[in-house]
Amino acid sequence: MNSATNAADHTPAYSRVLGGSDLQVTADAQRKITDLVRDTGGEAAAVRIYVAGGGCGGMNYGMTFAEQVEATDSTMTDGNGFQLVVDPVALGFLKGAEIDYVDDGVNASFVFNNVFQAVGGSGACSGCGGGAF
Repeated sequence: MNSATNAADHTPAYSRVLGGSDLQVTADAQRKITDLVRDTGGEAAAVRIYVAGGGCGGMNYGMTFAEQVEATDSTMTDGNGFQLVVDPVALGFLKGAEIDYVDDGVNASFVFNNVFQAVGGSGACSGCGGGAF
């Protein structure tokens, strides 16, 4: 496989760009993700969303830093430092979900809304996730 990348954002030239029907990310979540990536001082290229078995409804949704973007990843960027990546398996479970960032002054966390939409569920588990953050 070709490993050509866009030097400006470490995104492989052939990765798939996420659209609004794939995954929604609120403005608050985009700002926080941008801050988190910048705070790594260049050690992370993006924030990766992952899905792992075991949580509510059988799946856990979380986030971690990605040192690089893989050719099979789907990406979402804004050109101002926000970069989110999702692998194809995770995207299958996240289709139609929304990621928000909520800070009520006491607690702050990422919230995954409508996480079961892709598999025909209710999306009732909006507090899943958090991962490395």
